[in-house]
Amino acid sequence: MSPVSKRKQPKRSGTVVKPGLSPGTMVFIGERKQDKARIDVMHYSEAGLKELRDVSVNQCLEFATKPGVTWINVNGIHDISLIESLGTGLALHPLTLEDIVNTAQRIKIEEYPRYVFIVLKMMTYSEAAKNLDIEHVSLILGENVVLSFLEDEGDAFDTVRDRIRSAKGRIRSMQSDYLAYALMDAVVDHYFLAVERIGDRIEEIDDRILAEPKPEDIKDIHRLKRDILSLRKAARPLREEVGVLEKSESALIHPEIKVFWRDLYDHTIQIIDMVDTFRDILGGMHDTYLSSISNRMNEIMKVLTIIATIFIPLTFIVGVYGMNFEHMPELKWPWGYFMIWGVMLAVGMGLLYYFKRKKWF
Repeated sequence: MSPVSKRKQPKRSGTVVKPGLSPGTMVFIGERKQDKARIDVMHYSEAGLKELRDVSVNQCLEFATKPGVTWINVNGIHDISLIESLGTGLALHPLTLEDIVNTAQRIKIEEYPRYVFIVLKMMTYSEAAKNLDIEHVSLILGENVVLSFLEDEGDAFDTVRDRIRSAKGRIRSMQSDYLAYALMDAVVDHYFLAVERIGDRIEEIDDRILAEPKPEDIKDIHRLKRDILSLRKAARPLREEVGVLEKSESALIHPEIKVFWRDLYDHTIQIIDMVDTFRDILGGMHDTYLSSISNRMNEIMKVLTIIATIFIPLTFIVGVYGMNFEHMPELKWPWGYFMIWGVMLAVGMGLLYYFKRKKWF
């Protein structure tokens, strides 16, 4: 499924946590986004690559013990039995498995003796729906093996797959920690894309507000505020997460890779700076919208006031000559009707000239 067709996540329709369950109990929390879970495997080294789709848990475990790097990607975390079987075969802690199937889990990193567990959020901006799609992603970095758990098929990792298939760059010659870095870097790159799309949307709405504000503009502003808030909530802990990986003393993270983690840390800081900037701009846009509406209302009231002011003396004249008195000299005069029209036109034009000279319109 392409990022455009993904559904928005904040509305949870899956199972909720039941109180009283023991720690480590696997309960899927979230929205089921595909019917059947699937496991894909890429096993590679400098010598070659073997890629399989829709494999069994036993096949995954066989590849994980072979020399080289094995990437196990699970699409669909709603299948509790499948993830439990995979976790049992790879000796994953029950608390790790519990967090994998909980899409509401916060962004965090946990180091275990045999692996490193990473939780993050994948962000894509849907141009069709004009909103931010959020997907829960879990990574497990082990010795010569990386596991990724996704809610849905279709993700930000296609560029990493292409690099592995074409043997571009250093990825085929590096170990599993570099693969984990490449996957996280792909997620962060999509943060940049999402922020840029939101930035374009902000400029579009800002120009529209200054030209001709409409009631639906305020809805778009509040929707963008929610998207920026979601990005901010994901980017700030992601920075801390990458910082922990950069300074980690785990044997699974080799010293020569830490320069890449440092570069990724800089990228997260850039994202946070951009998000904070757009957050301030959106706050100002709200005030700009209210000011534009107020100015437009003032212009309308000014026009109506000028019209009313012009008609006040005209109404007075018409009212005087509308009185039912018999002895009114002008009533018997043949040119009386035209004289009154002339007086009223002169008064009206004189007031318009006066307002124009005062630059009131």
